[in-house]
Amino acid sequence: MLNLEQIKIYILAALAALIALTVHEVAHGFMAYKLGDNTAKNLGRLSLNPVKHLDPIGTLCMVFFRIGWAKPVPINARNFKKPKRDFALTALAGPLVNLTIAFVFAGVYLLLAALFTLAQPQYGSFGFTLAKNTLTFLSIFYSVNVGLGVFNLIPIPPFDGSRILHTVLPEKIYFGIMKYEKKIYVGVLAWLFLGDIVAEILRSIPLIYTTRWLYTAVGIFDLSGMISVAIDFISGLMLSFWQLIPFLRI
Repeated sequence: MLNLEQIKIYILAALAALIALTVHEVAHGFMAYKLGDNTAKNLGRLSLNPVKHLDPIGTLCMVFFRIGWAKPVPINARNFKKPKRDFALTALAGPLVNLTIAFVFAGVYLLLAALFTLAQPQYGSFGFTLAKNTLTFLSIFYSVNVGLGVFNLIPIPPFDGSRILHTVLPEKIYFGIMKYEKKIYVGVLAWLFLGDIVAEILRSIPLIYTTRWLYTAVGIFDLSGMISVAIDFISGLMLSFWQLIPFLRI
């Protein structure tokens, strides 16, 4: 049974996911538009209306795992002047915007946290609750943006990283992989939802449990765990950078 605090966290996470996913897809569409492809614009995908962009499963993954995806923006690479390069730039735009937003809001979080700490005795109960919930949302928001940026850079179809691979792989190999995109997508979902369970079962086997390298190697099954480590590491780097400013050390 969820308590009120947990429900609040999920609501704030859902709001953060709606914003992050929408901005991610608009960034793809806007970059394509600037590079000469009007497909996304003509289909209304440059809108900031979340409904036009959200994939239900991807959004739920963002809320519960901090990693997820939206409905892909349609791109027609034939409209680009340099299709391979421009397609890669369009794919990179989404994750790059999310990571930039995360970096900025990590600084905003530390700034408001510092101000909140200084002014805390002056808050009434309403002001204290509002400030606390704002800080909680900002913490979730920059973490969600890191997760969306990092996850979509994985070079596996159908994520953005696989589109960037097009610039370095031979055409035959790239399109040979991409024809299995839907099957790979299902496989990634299974890896995301079941991988940690498989890892735990394997780690309960005495041989694996008592052999350090095997115990560590089994972690490859836990995709959500590996991505969470990457998210925490990058989030930590962002916070550490901002904390070079003395006022933001909290």
